[in-house]
Amino acid sequence: MDINELLEPFVRMLDAAASPAVVRAIEHGGSADALWREIAGSGFLDALVADEHGGAGLTLADIEPLIEALGARAVPLPVAETMVARALLAKSGIAAPDGSVVLVTSLAQPVPCGLVAQAALVDCGDALVLCDMAQLSPAPTGVTNSLAARISGKPEGRSLPRPASGLRAIAAVLRAALIAGAAARLCDVTTAYASERVQFGKPIGRQQSLQQMLALMAEDMIACRIAAQLGASHGLNVPLAAAATAKIATSSAAPRIAATAHAVHGAIGISEEYDLQLLTRRLHEWRLADGSEGYWSQVLGQSRLASTVTSVDWIRQSVFA
Repeated sequence: MDINELLEPFVRMLDAAASPAVVRAIEHGGSADALWREIAGSGFLDALVADEHGGAGLTLADIEPLIEALGARAVPLPVAETMVARALLAKSGIAAPDGSVVLVTSLAQPVPCGLVAQAALVDCGDALVLCDMAQLSPAPTGVTNSLAARISGKPEGRSLPRPASGLRAIAAVLRAALIAGAAARLCDVTTAYASERVQFGKPIGRQQSLQQMLALMAEDMIACRIAAQLGASHGLNVPLAAAATAKIATSSAAPRIAATAHAVHGAIGISEEYDLQLLTRRLHEWRLADGSEGYWSQVLGQSRLASTVTSVDWIRQSVFA
């Protein structure tokens, strides 16, 4: 399948249904039902569900550009997470809920979009449990306009097999792709602003110092995209080393990209009415979600030290196999 045949209608749907005004309204407590109905009605939620279960039978690598598109538009719903959850549930013969599903990889950490999700797929260490989000008592984190939730309580519901590397490895790849999408949009927006903003009689983008900042920003953005594609290339059976590589690269770049975007935009970039903050806030949230670069660096280091092969062979076998 030509990826554009899949991506173009998805992007058109998001641009029409998930405008910055809609995103802001949901962040400020408005209903997300209309946006969810539009996304659910598109049929994309079953993209990862196998053919024999009525889905499109696509791989995580196939839909990685779609996840980037979600990140680029700061979509305030767990769409990618629901795609993964529906695929895992269908494989186990369990009917998926009609609403959105978040992936809970730790009861101790905030869950992105936890305040607007209907259900949760929780990694309990030995199995996955599907439960209503209300069972986990979602509560705001205190971060302004964030839809992430702190959770508590014991998940109870249908149980299904846990992927070999757990749910966190899959979730880390999703965050990496979301970061890559937001990074690409920030690069476009920031470059356009530097070309349009005139100071002392010429666009600020002609200043050599800003050109260097934008070049480094673009390098980080491309690195994020490559890392996300690498993580997604393994499908839903994501090896820990591949997940770690994807999340380390993207989480490390996220604060640099956000800082450059704000530095180039100046004072307007930090204002709530300007769209920039919709993306930069999410970069920081996704950076920490499901393990920061520090957490995944430890995972990657322990995996490397446990092997006796040379580093080059280990990378080939563990990351690029």
